[in-house]
Amino acid sequence: MEIKIIYEDENVLAVDKPAGIVTADLINRLSKRYPGLKKVHRLDKDTSGVLLTARNEETLIFLQKQYKNRSVEKKYIALVTGNLKNESGRIETLIGRSAKDRRKQKVYLPFGPASQGKREAITEYKVKARLRQGYGGQERYYTLLEVFPKTGRKHQIRCHLSYLGYPVAGDKIYGFKNSALPRGLTRQFLHASELKIKMPGKEIKEFRANLAKDLELCLTNLKKKFPK
Repeated sequence: MEIKIIYEDENVLAVDKPAGIVTADLINRLSKRYPGLKKVHRLDKDTSGVLLTARNEETLIFLQKQYKNRSVEKKYIALVTGNLKNESGRIETLIGRSAKDRRKQKVYLPFGPASQGKREAITEYKVKARLRQGYGGQERYYTLLEVFPKTGRKHQIRCHLSYLGYPVAGDKIYGFKNSALPRGLTRQFLHASELKIKMPGKEIKEFRANLAKDLELCLTNLKKKFPK
């Protein structure tokens, strides 16, 4: 598996993570070339895009402090099923593990006993394009989004968009039964496109990863644009 290096110096290594590999396994592979590599954050197995790692303990602590303080700026590209009503929005809930399906996270509202121990999760989004595709004699609708997670909970974007009623296209865990699926899409359409963070030398760095080729191909098969 070819791993594209976005940036490297004595403190950090930023890579363009392919879909289909767990973050920990990817770091283990990279550690053969970069000994002592440490995980700063994670991406889901089937999410591609910018993954930042630390090359020493001091840098790890410095970078993770920014994640804890919510000063890291992150942007994802997501294709969701359906014609999302608003042009932009903010989702603010609590998130915790689902009692019915331990693989999943679940949205909880901040009232009642079930909310105890759950963690705040905030996601903002903006519509990039409204798309459609003929399938089985019917038109299926999709919305391409820029997504800005303000917190970093497990499966946050996928859980929040499903809660909104527009799950990420191709998501096998958070998608609805009989959800529309663009032709040729074999995994969830979620890509970490940008990450902006302060480096140990106090310089602000912005890392970018172009949309993965399989997702780019999926978009070329969709038609733009239809009325709201």
